[in-house]
Amino acid sequence: MLKVGVLGAGHLGKIHLRLLNQSTKYTLVGFYDPDAINGKKVAAEFGYEYFDNINTLLDAVDVIDIVTPTLSHFDCAKKAIKKGKHVFIEKPITNTLEEAEELLALELEYGIKGQVGHVERFNPAFMAVKDNIDSPMFIETHRLAEFNPRGTDVPVVLDLMIHDIDAILSVVNSEVKQINASGVSVISNSPDIANARIEFENGCVANLTASRISLKNMRKSRFFQRDAYISVDFLEKKVEVVKMKEAPEVAGDFDMILQNAEGVKKQIYFENPEIPGNNAILDELETFADAINNDTTPVVTLTQGTQALRVALQIIASF
Repeated sequence: MLKVGVLGAGHLGKIHLRLLNQSTKYTLVGFYDPDAINGKKVAAEFGYEYFDNINTLLDAVDVIDIVTPTLSHFDCAKKAIKKGKHVFIEKPITNTLEEAEELLALELEYGIKGQVGHVERFNPAFMAVKDNIDSPMFIETHRLAEFNPRGTDVPVVLDLMIHDIDAILSVVNSEVKQINASGVSVISNSPDIANARIEFENGCVANLTASRISLKNMRKSRFFQRDAYISVDFLEKKVEVVKMKEAPEVAGDFDMILQNAEGVKKQIYFENPEIPGNNAILDELETFADAINNDTTPVVTLTQGTQALRVALQIIASF
């Protein structure tokens, strides 16, 4: 079992602490939080060991789980990597592209493994259909959230839309060609609602909308490709897979047949992949442990986290 420590004991940090404490792949050594009052309170309430010095914690672990505000991701990760520790970093990987690229260089220099917490990769609905998503040519995503002051320290693109950016980059095997976007600040000092159109070199187009001032929550993505339509509801953990194939010579009574203007007939059929229950945060942390123990590539590498950040920052720059 890998010895792990957590940096940050806020809302998400406490979730990570609880799950790591339950995990069969990690031994939770303790946590550090720069707010000593909060740190001691969390330690007293849950029984985790509080370290009042970040370096003392780093020296005691194999892996560090960074669940601090985005602005401090780089400094925390740099300290850990220079001590030879594997790092799990909540999304977005860092605040700037320069910081992310420096972490990539440090990862190579010190031979450690890193993973970024793009948790939607582990959403059971997405996992159930990911293998069905093959060369999509049009993608539409909506990630809408009710207003929550937590997270407004960064634009909605880095807070919410980056989840969909990462998921899209994981299924579109092409370089980004062009980005057009618009964003509006309504409540915060940074944009609260944004729309982006990403064009890829292979002709695929992705249209993304993210809002943190909606009246209801929604996290849906739709993928359109040759002979298939795939819808993923990340919130409800549901999927729709509609496919087309050549129509049979003799159609059955219940077969759904479409005929285009050229007279070509296609049969529509539905697939219902099984969606197993899981805890996506626990899964992302434990697959990282597997990558370390088996010397394999993490599911969401620091390079992929950097690519998602690069696209997110390009979107923000085009407002």
